[in-house]
Amino acid sequence: MPSGTQWSHADLMDVSELTSDGELQIMRRYFCSHCANEIHFDSTVCVKCNSDLAYSSSMDEFQSSAANSMPISGVDRYCANRNSIHCNWTLEQDESSPFCVSCRHTLVIPDLSTAPNIERWARLESAKRMLFYSLQKFHLPLGGQNDEVNHELRFEFKSDLVPAVGQETRVFTGHQAGVITINIVEADDDVREQHRVAMGEPYRTLIGHFRHEIGHFYWDQLVSRTGKLDAFRTAFGDERLAYGEALERHYQSGPPLGWENFFVSSYASSHPWEDFAETWAHYFHIVDGLETAQSYAVASSSNKSDMTPYETKSINELVNAWVPLTIAMNAMNRSIGNSDFYPFVLSEAISGKLQFIHNLIHNA
Repeated sequence: MPSGTQWSHADLMDVSELTSDGELQIMRRYFCSHCANEIHFDSTVCVKCNSDLAYSSSMDEFQSSAANSMPISGVDRYCANRNSIHCNWTLEQDESSPFCVSCRHTLVIPDLSTAPNIERWARLESAKRMLFYSLQKFHLPLGGQNDEVNHELRFEFKSDLVPAVGQETRVFTGHQAGVITINIVEADDDVREQHRVAMGEPYRTLIGHFRHEIGHFYWDQLVSRTGKLDAFRTAFGDERLAYGEALERHYQSGPPLGWENFFVSSYASSHPWEDFAETWAHYFHIVDGLETAQSYAVASSSNKSDMTPYETKSINELVNAWVPLTIAMNAMNRSIGNSDFYPFVLSEAISGKLQFIHNLIHNA
């Protein structure tokens, strides 16, 4: 197929030699059930005992075959993308799709006849599995298929199209009516870093993109369609503000003076929708970061070791554990000559928005 053509799952190539070097995935700690060696969230084989590994998202645990000599107990099938992009998730027993719960929500993948696109797709799916890990931990709904009111969550990974004659068609990362589109060049570290610097963003990561765009999806699911607009407007402002004009003003003039006191990022100040999505993503950063720190016993003196970040009902517990941890991590980074790990300040106004997100998720 010509360069730039979009593929569906039906056009998959078997690229068994593919390796993904995307973002390091941690969350909590996992161990091989055969030899107890520590493994990573993306592991497909234990490097110590050579057992096949498969992650069950419903049980949040890895299962292993004993040195490839026996099937993994309780696992009917691997995800169909295991050989193509090393997806290590399993199919749950009640699933009819050949793809795991994460992969089956991807409707469009890039043209795989171009080798870099295979690696880009693998990195995108790797980050998306991190997203689905969180969505399942929070028990968040994924929408309803073919339902005009509750659109099912879908993903499209596309590339810019350059026709033989004519103008290039750009693909913009964003969300619309349940469909999250990601431009696959965001999977390239150098391109993403260029965009990060050009736009003055402290963070610009693949998982950050997914967490931000899923915020737009859940604004539709949990705010717009559930009668919470008045509470939303009290916390974030009136979303009826002309969106296109607000973004244009932001890109031309920048954020308002003193935005740091009210918004988690400069982009969040552009429009209430973006404020919500940025705050939503930040909430996911905090919860997942705390789970990782707790799993590795990295905690400050004020961090409650018995707190379960994904389940706690108190936003104050999360913030009180997170702030001392970030201070310590910033100090650690500075001690080896790096920039701050966490260049943010959680003001009272921002904490109030995080409280709104927290309540929204736990009441979903």
